[in-house]
Amino acid sequence: MRTWTVCLLWVWAAQSVDAMALLKERTVGEEARGTQKDREILKRSKRGWMWKQFFLQEEYTGTDYQYIGKLHSDMDRGDGTVMYVLTGEGAGTIFVIDANSGDLHATRSLDREEKPYYSLRAQAVNKKNGIPLEPETEFIVKLHDINDNEPKFEKEVYMASVPERSHIGTSVIQVTAQDADDEMFGMSAKLVYSISQGHPYFMVEANTGIIRTALGPSDMDREQREHYQVVIEAKDMAGQRGGLTGSTTVNITLTDVNDNPPQFSQSIYQFSIPEMTEAGAVVGRVQAVDADIGRNAEMLFTLTSGDGLDMFDITTDRNTQEGILTVKKPLDYEKKKSYTLQIQVRNTHPDPRYVSLDAKDSATIRVDVKDVDEPPRFERPSYILEVKEDAAVGTAIGSVSATDPDARRSPVKYTIDRHTDVDRIFNIHAGNGSIYLRNPLDRENLAWHNISVIAAEFNNPQQTSRVPVYIRVLDVNDNAPTLAYFYETFVCENAKANQKIQTITAVDADEPSGGQRYFFSLALESSVRANFSVRDNGDNTASIFTRRTGFRRSQKSMHLVSVVISDGDFPMQSSTSTLTIRVCTCNRDGTMELCNAEALSGSAGLSTGALVAILLCVLILLLIVVLFAALKRQKTKEPLIISKEDVRDNVVSYNDEGGGEEDTQAFDIGALRHPEVMEESNKLRRDILPSEPLYAPPPLRRATNAPSRDNTDVRDFINQRVQENDGSPTAPPYDSLATYAYEGNGSVAESLSSLGSASSEAAQDYNYLSDWGPRFRKLADMYGGEDSDWDC
Repeated sequence: MRTWTVCLLWVWAAQSVDAMALLKERTVGEEARGTQKDREILKRSKRGWMWKQFFLQEEYTGTDYQYIGKLHSDMDRGDGTVMYVLTGEGAGTIFVIDANSGDLHATRSLDREEKPYYSLRAQAVNKKNGIPLEPETEFIVKLHDINDNEPKFEKEVYMASVPERSHIGTSVIQVTAQDADDEMFGMSAKLVYSISQGHPYFMVEANTGIIRTALGPSDMDREQREHYQVVIEAKDMAGQRGGLTGSTTVNITLTDVNDNPPQFSQSIYQFSIPEMTEAGAVVGRVQAVDADIGRNAEMLFTLTSGDGLDMFDITTDRNTQEGILTVKKPLDYEKKKSYTLQIQVRNTHPDPRYVSLDAKDSATIRVDVKDVDEPPRFERPSYILEVKEDAAVGTAIGSVSATDPDARRSPVKYTIDRHTDVDRIFNIHAGNGSIYLRNPLDRENLAWHNISVIAAEFNNPQQTSRVPVYIRVLDVNDNAPTLAYFYETFVCENAKANQKIQTITAVDADEPSGGQRYFFSLALESSVRANFSVRDNGDNTASIFTRRTGFRRSQKSMHLVSVVISDGDFPMQSSTSTLTIRVCTCNRDGTMELCNAEALSGSAGLSTGALVAILLCVLILLLIVVLFAALKRQKTKEPLIISKEDVRDNVVSYNDEGGGEEDTQAFDIGALRHPEVMEESNKLRRDILPSEPLYAPPPLRRATNAPSRDNTDVRDFINQRVQENDGSPTAPPYDSLATYAYEGNGSVAESLSSLGSASSEAAQDYNYLSDWGPRFRKLADMYGGEDSDWDC
């Protein structure tokens, strides 16, 4: 068996010693294993030395390749037939081997912190045929560390806090640094901590990096100084010269403890407040100073003594830590003008380690009450008065009283708020407050009256106050009892004597204090005393009984029974009510079979009055429907005249009642819809044309004093209009009167009015209208008028 022989040149003595020891160990091991194999094959051969580990210094700065060691095989006889081959991590790039000599070199500088060792494999082969001369051997190249990394802290800035008043040596925080160098080789990673800034308040343990307080409780006062900045350094090589250093900053804050009691900012506080201020109103605020903060500065204010403990109260504002003085009860200037109070303040969470639990501060508060003009005050918050309902007008019911609380004692004037006494039943004396009746009372109408009385200062009417007055109207027996219901009962024709046919009861609007008690009896003047009787049951009810056997509906179908009802109060009131009893035919069981119409309607549940009311409702509904239809029809009609310009000759009067149901051609009212239909003169009328033109004008006669002139223009105009009306099928009826406002051009008659005459007494000749007389009389006969009604 062939073995490797390795020759290593090493410059350091310590490393050479390690190498020799390792070489010796491996040689002994190989010899033992070789001996065992030799024994197995009964042949013994000697093995050469073989290295498993090489050492290389990191951060090499030379220009040449760095020599690592030499690999040599026993098979190499020095004749150049052996070639060395290197494989593994970095082979050929980082590490190279001389194929002939076996010298191993590193091509560049290496960093142990990046990779501490490399695993390589070497083999000797025949240079000519490439056949391995022995098996492949694995070895390690380990980098030797140098101090090339400074210590680094986990954070650049640390935040820490410690309570103020802490003792010396109190732990604050621990800072640690890391060194990337090999801590197993030399002292490159051996760190020592020191403080470079923060003396004399803090110190640091050299080996652990724990920062502790360096001064006593009196020197570590937050109220004096709250924030500190400490710089800690870490140095390798155990702090020796030449070591590398890293640093960090630690910001330390002293936290507050309750070591200061609160104190008032002033010894006396002065406030003023108007009288009559409502309870809960703020009088003022007091302030106290506490050097502590947060929970340690929370305060509690209390009133300890003074003459206003029952009038004032004090609380603490949790936001501002101020004492708020408030009114507990309304103040009265006339009773007390000023108050003096003693207050104290202390912490709500005291710390007995620093301040006594009884630590507190005191101050004085003075409150002045300012006078204001107060409204009158009533003696009572409300009044309850009683009066009988039969009290006479002017009777005094009671009185109210109010006074001015101010020192000047202004007179008071009383009035009743009429919004609370709309019916003006009561009145009040303006000077003394006496309330009396102005109108009669009726308890049955209203049993309670709630009014409001206003009191105003005479000198200052704006200062008013009011008080409720409740007036109870006491009952007087002034109403007679009556039947509770409208009783309408019946008696059978086959009824027996002493048979009960109805039970009645009564009601009374009065309410006596002892309760109602009614008495029933038959009226003395009752004509049916022999037929029916009334029996008082003693429980405010009565029963109606028959007094004979047999009733005949054919003889008398209805009986009226007069019942007298009296009450039991004083003065006694009574009334007479009539009970209607119908006579009906019944079967043997007493069930009604036949009765008159009134009885049947009553038994059916509807009285005569109800039926009448229903009929009236039906008639009213029918009337509403008819009116609605008429209004709707009237709204749908088109206007007679559509435009204002169409009124020149469209005034039409007619009085045609028509010819009854068979007259369907009386007249056409289409002419009233629009004047354009009058132009259709060539159409025939649907009504009967008169044999003689009704509107044909007679020949006009001129006045004796008028100039001679022919009025052909007026005659032509009237004839044209008459023909249009006679020939138009849409014109009004022939017995209608049409009036046209046309005078013609240049009438020789001039003005027909006496106003235009030269003299009002001048005689005028109107004979030119004499031919119109018969035609106007014919119109008068048609319309039923007199001749005088048609005078022109």
